[in-house]
Amino acid sequence: PTQSDSEEQVGGNMRIESFRKAKRHVMEIYKDKRETFYCGCTFDEDKVVNLESCGYTVRKNKKRARRMEVEHVVPAEAFGRSFKAWREGHPDCVTKKGKRFKGRRCARKVSKLFRRMEADLYNLQPSIGEVNGDRSNYSMEEIPGEARAYGACDVEIEGRKIEPKPSIRGDIARIYFYMDRAYPGRGIVGKKRRRILSAWDAEDPIDDWERTRARRMSQIQGEETPFFAR
Repeated sequence: PTQSDSEEQVGGNMRIESFRKAKRHVMEIYKDKRETFYCGCTFDEDKVVNLESCGYTVRKNKKRARRMEVEHVVPAEAFGRSFKAWREGHPDCVTKKGKRFKGRRCARKVSKLFRRMEADLYNLQPSIGEVNGDRSNYSMEEIPGEARAYGACDVEIEGRKIEPKPSIRGDIARIYFYMDRAYPGRGIVGKKRRRILSAWDAEDPIDDWERTRARRMSQIQGEETPFFAR
């Protein structure tokens, strides 16, 4: 197999076998800091978001805006397309009616490594559902201007790009660098992206919460990373 189709794992999540289980762990990790990542809204143990707590204005989907969802900072598609099962399908990816399928569903079905990447806690953040949906699989960039679609929440999403607020850009950079190191050969950080992420890493240094979060995650999934130990 090519490097990208190899199931060999050199780092990363060694224990959590499904995204569903990972989402439960996220609630444990954030038990004393129930705030959404992009907007800083609080949420309760039932994942109901208090939009007033961060001045969030619903853009379109009120029901989803009120719900906390667990988001992949590095989109699943960004590493998923490195798996042949995602791109082309697999002999085991057939419905009961005999229809073949590919994409995320197929990669999840046949690849243990994909399931562990999808469930890697370092790459997961609590997000307002509407923002998660609008972000889709778009790349992290800096967008000219300061268009506000979500009230006081400082996040811009347009032209298949997302610009996060400055105070979390370093967090995002370190998550990308971690995923790229833990799962090499998956095309997670290319040359162009490395430049902007390196700048974000320098401009927004690691803080105490990032270290606490990383420590809790490493205890659960069995991985320690120098990116969060500075």
